[in-house]
Amino acid sequence: MNKTIHQVSLNSSTITRILAMAAFLLIAASIAGQISKFMFGVDGFKSLIRLFNVDEERNIPTYFTMLLMMIIVALLGLITILNSNLKSPYVMQWAVLFSGFLYMAYDEIFQLHEKLIWPVQSMLGEHNLGVFYFAWVVPGIIVVMLIGLFMLRFLLHLPKPVRVRFLLAAAIYLGGAIGFELIGGQHVELHGEENLTYSMITTIEESLEISGLIFFIWALLRYCEEHYQAVQLRFTP
Repeated sequence: MNKTIHQVSLNSSTITRILAMAAFLLIAASIAGQISKFMFGVDGFKSLIRLFNVDEERNIPTYFTMLLMMIIVALLGLITILNSNLKSPYVMQWAVLFSGFLYMAYDEIFQLHEKLIWPVQSMLGEHNLGVFYFAWVVPGIIVVMLIGLFMLRFLLHLPKPVRVRFLLAAAIYLGGAIGFELIGGQHVELHGEENLTYSMITTIEESLEISGLIFFIWALLRYCEEHYQAVQLRFTP
């Protein structure tokens, strides 16, 4: 029996534009909800506001962020397999990136990193922590530095345009995930969480994280376009 061969083309620019537009709409909805809550005292749409709040857990922005991470996981898995088949160097580093983003997608749903806040706060003294109020950032910074050292030779091996894209994506993401988490921690210690200022800090934080993920998706798609002419998936019984 003849089998039909289907071709699917992935255009990096089109995919990035679609994801960016979806992110813009979600962030705009979150901002509108927080402004209506803190500036106008709208209290009748708590469920709807929570549904789109980028700082809440297990809502639409959370699942959108997890979707972005799973797209990255799929692309990194594909690149790891292809480079392994081609006997390319640094396959281990691609596999580490794959495993890291798989864990990050899991953490996005269950917020495992937040369980480190209380134990690390206890170690640091609990009071007057300033930017380290959300104390998980301390082990987080250490892990980022260790991974950076592990990935250094791999990054230097990459072509310069690829390296710049990857580093820019990491800078955008970490600027939100750690940079604005530090700012937000100091604000919460001084003024608490229930105010518009903290809401906007977390909105910038989550916006940078989402932007970094989308930029990394674009960078990985460009990497595939530049290094593989075509990828064929073969299904065998």
